[in-house]
Amino acid sequence: MYSAIARNKRNTWFILIGFVLVLGLLGLVGGWLAGNNWWITGGVVIGAGAYAAFQYFFAGREALAMAGAVQIEKSDDPRLWNTIENLCITTGTPMPKVYVVEDDAPNAFATGRKPEEAAIAVTTGLRRIMTDRELEGVLAHELAHIRNYDIRVSLLVFGLVVAVGLIADILMRMAFFGGMRRGGNNQAQLVFMLFGIVAAIVAPLLAGVVQAAISRQREYLADATGALTTRDPEGLGSALAKLQEHAQPMRKANSSMAHLWISNPLRANSLNRLFATHPPIPDRIERLHEIGGRF
Repeated sequence: MYSAIARNKRNTWFILIGFVLVLGLLGLVGGWLAGNNWWITGGVVIGAGAYAAFQYFFAGREALAMAGAVQIEKSDDPRLWNTIENLCITTGTPMPKVYVVEDDAPNAFATGRKPEEAAIAVTTGLRRIMTDRELEGVLAHELAHIRNYDIRVSLLVFGLVVAVGLIADILMRMAFFGGMRRGGNNQAQLVFMLFGIVAAIVAPLLAGVVQAAISRQREYLADATGALTTRDPEGLGSALAKLQEHAQPMRKANSSMAHLWISNPLRANSLNRLFATHPPIPDRIERLHEIGGRF
């Protein structure tokens, strides 16, 4: 299991490096579309990086606000608070802030750039259907995201995805208007416009695939880390089975933060499956069964 954790971390950084290279290539395309104006290239890349940094620092608070999460204290829900506190003592992790989301859809997520600034939110639907053992498994999974600094990577990827979308929109406009302004034969203008349009369409699709790939690896990693914490992979496996059985879209579901939740909060359709940020639950349960056989 430790080798799987190391492999997932290594693969995630490879994907992130590739993501940054794509941003640089888009900047080069922008400079070429502007008539070899490389100031445009630098401006695009720096601007995208600045936006990604902004999201990195503030997306955690945005996620809690978008979910409608309300912070609670120990007296509001002793069962939930004590379970998180016991897991934190076991792992030596600082106690995160605890939030509750009023929603019948069973789900949970963690956020925060580092353990000292972390938060865990659970829905009322999840609290209602989980046994103590299953709740511990879910919370150990979320705490694993915090301990593994998954949230930091997720926030960075989210910012990069949005930045790629903005650059793609700029490229689309530059390709259209730049192609119309350029002189020369009509065939050259058409090739110029098509190149920019294709780059603008492919870039956000590629960004979505990268985000989904990173998120799926992080979910497997958090499952494994959570099972190692509780020494009870069957508890998390049972919780995941319930999440699948009672799955329903959340009232305040937002695609930009879907990757943070333990289970997909969106309505299932073919497009969501293509860019799914979560591995299939049966696959996750099967991996947990394999881990259980090694304890």
